[in-house]
Amino acid sequence: MEVLLTEEEIQKRVREMAAEISRDYQGRSPILVGILRGSFLFLSDLVKQLTINPEIDFMSVSSYNNLTRSSGVVRLLKDLERDISNEDVVIIEDIVDSGLTLSYIKRMLMARLPRSLRICALLDKRERREVDIAIDYVGFVISNKFVIGYGLDLAQKYRNLPYVATLDESEAGVP
Repeated sequence: MEVLLTEEEIQKRVREMAAEISRDYQGRSPILVGILRGSFLFLSDLVKQLTINPEIDFMSVSSYNNLTRSSGVVRLLKDLERDISNEDVVIIEDIVDSGLTLSYIKRMLMARLPRSLRICALLDKRERREVDIAIDYVGFVISNKFVIGYGLDLAQKYRNLPYVATLDESEAGVP
């Protein structure tokens, strides 16, 4: 395991992202949609730094099934609890790699006719992208390595680490 982003680096960037979102939504109360489970720490820290008063909701989807690579099949496990039509919505995601899951979520939410829809991701693994999807707020662009910590997991473990670390394939159990 090798630390990729320290706790201090993450918190500094989260403060900067919160300032950007606060500026863009000045005088408005967007709905921040955290994608469970990975985004929970990022969303929590982000919300504490905002100078606006957002609403919070959550969605849960699955495409990994305890694997280190997405299966490509997205299942909706938990939907939003409120109507988002004519609302400003910001999807809060921990990591975007292939873009398949996020593309699915974006299409589903756009069909509900929000006033606006933006995407905020802590980590962007651009070299893994399979679909073209724009991310409005990016924390860090990272290389194509398997990462854990700060909400990111391997088989539901390591989410509690205050930093982001890489695991090589032998540590991640990839054949």
